[in-house]
Amino acid sequence: MTEHVYETLFILDTEQYSRNPEEVSGQIAKAIEELGGTVRVSRVWDEDRKLAYEIDGHKRGTYWLVYYRLDTEKTKDLNRQFQLMNPVVRFLTITIDERLEEALVNHALNPPKPAEPETKAPAGDDVFAEDETDDDEAQKER
Repeated sequence: MTEHVYETLFILDTEQYSRNPEEVSGQIAKAIEELGGTVRVSRVWDEDRKLAYEIDGHKRGTYWLVYYRLDTEKTKDLNRQFQLMNPVVRFLTITIDERLEEALVNHALNPPKPAEPETKAPAGDDVFAEDETDDDEAQKER
């Protein structure tokens, strides 16, 4: 048995997800666990996002991220199960280097906070004005 770490990113039907998020996300974890896999992280990545192009009549989707360990021989069966799940619009699975597993799992569990918008200095309060003057004077002296 050869076990690897996988990352799967799903695009889920937003309407089905919003009606019953626990059931939809539970289907994914259940499919992995039934095949002997271990779910490390299973969480929403982005809700109700506009898709770049329409997929099977869906213009919006909820992105769901999962990291898990699974026997490589069972990945075909799992992919087939994902294809048959009604709320799954699309999914992509990649193999993760085991050396990166903990860092990716920690990042998924503790996503970075969005950056705060920069505040502009009040009009007339140019922070660089003094530095520019100093440079101009220094060049005149040369």
